[in-house]
Amino acid sequence: MEFRPDWGVLSIYQRFEASVAFLLTCVVSAVVVVALYRLMVSVTETLVLKSLNPLDHAVFQQVFGEIMTLLIALEFNHTLHYAITGERGIIHTKTVILIAELALARKIIVTDLFDNPPASTLALAILMLALGVTYWLMRERDDRTSDAQVAS
Repeated sequence: MEFRPDWGVLSIYQRFEASVAFLLTCVVSAVVVVALYRLMVSVTETLVLKSLNPLDHAVFQQVFGEIMTLLIALEFNHTLHYAITGERGIIHTKTVILIAELALARKIIVTDLFDNPPASTLALAILMLALGVTYWLMRERDDRTSDAQVAS
């Protein structure tokens, strides 16, 4: 992984920020490797050794929840890469919102909504709607900004 090409002209704080992002990338990469190993062990144990049906609701929730956890970690690691290389500066709020939406989607998938209290299910739905609207508003703002730049 390459550090920022403009490392020599960065301020001390910007170097600190890039260094912290690099260390976080190393930690998250280790988590991804361990999670991938545990996922492979879990899938092998659940589907092959126990011969459980992957279409069974509980088995699907377990396996897909583990896959979603791994995808969230990969997306988080990808986002940190941008902070290290300086391609997009510090982490953008839109990216954090998308990662939060992924985490919330994972929560909805692994939660047995029939055993969950209705108020809790409603709270998850409202939170997902709020994140979606926030992302949409930020995208609209970015679209208007890029249209204004193209027009000038």
